[in-house]
Amino acid sequence: MGFNKDAIADNIAENLLTIKAITLNPAQPFQWSSGWYSPIYCDNRVALSYPALRTTIKNALADLIRLEFPQAEGIAGVATAGIAQGALVADTLELPFAYVRPEPKKHGMGNQIEGRVETGQKVVMVEDLISTGGSSIKAADALRSNGIDVIGTVAIFSYAFDIATANFEAAGIPLRVLSNYEKLIPIALEMGYITQDQISLLSTWRLAPDRWGKSSVC
Repeated sequence: MGFNKDAIADNIAENLLTIKAITLNPAQPFQWSSGWYSPIYCDNRVALSYPALRTTIKNALADLIRLEFPQAEGIAGVATAGIAQGALVADTLELPFAYVRPEPKKHGMGNQIEGRVETGQKVVMVEDLISTGGSSIKAADALRSNGIDVIGTVAIFSYAFDIATANFEAAGIPLRVLSNYEKLIPIALEMGYITQDQISLLSTWRLAPDRWGKSSVC
């Protein structure tokens, strides 16, 4: 049957909306720790509580890796949300698994990479959500500094910011995602989560998320 990217993207977006892992509220935006205002809140960890969807995501990520990165020799989850997803995917692919902390531990062995990965090993990183890509690239830097060959990153969902695309390209890391913000919006409209007159506002946010709040929030 093959890997139908469009069908998978639509299915994932619909399911994340249904279980409220993704919430859209352009009238009362959320504020991120960066200070940016956002009409969307995404917490894909909620999907772990739904066995059928958890399995769908796990299998889709595994299939994506088989398709795009068949040379993968290991999986690395990006802490913290990528740990569970990465472990599930590694188990499905029967590959070694490790995870990467945001920074080295301040006690014990002082590890930043937990698990065993070998010098020269080809590794795919697993993330649950891509915003600017900063945490992923920081994790890739930690892996590379230990001699690991990071051949790509896969994620459940991306906001599809231009800055994320530029960051991954600059780091030389191919990025592949199951679904994204552009796929989500028409499905949210069809499901009645948003109205037609909110589409323009939502589209403007994705194009300039750092400036959107300054003009859109009173």
